[in-house]
Amino acid sequence: MTIETIVGISRQTVELVLVLAGPVLLAGLVVGLAVALVQAATQINEMTLTLIPKMLAVVVSLAIFGPWMLQKLVSFTTVLIQELPSYVG
Repeated sequence: MTIETIVGISRQTVELVLVLAGPVLLAGLVVGLAVALVQAATQINEMTLTLIPKMLAVVVSLAIFGPWMLQKLVSFTTVLIQELPSYVG
């Protein structure tokens, strides 16, 4: 196994992590920003007010994107395991 192979696998892994985490993090960011704007407009300074909407947004985004995320992860793992003999040899 060469350094280029290790760097390539590491790069693909980091890219996959970013792609899989993106929708969930983006949903939390958008909902958090919307709640912050509502808090600023109404002058409600409750710190725990953002927790429930963000949690719901994350759960909904996982429910929507979960099958796609799982398919991407299984596909990546399958390819990695199938190519394992070529990495060793």
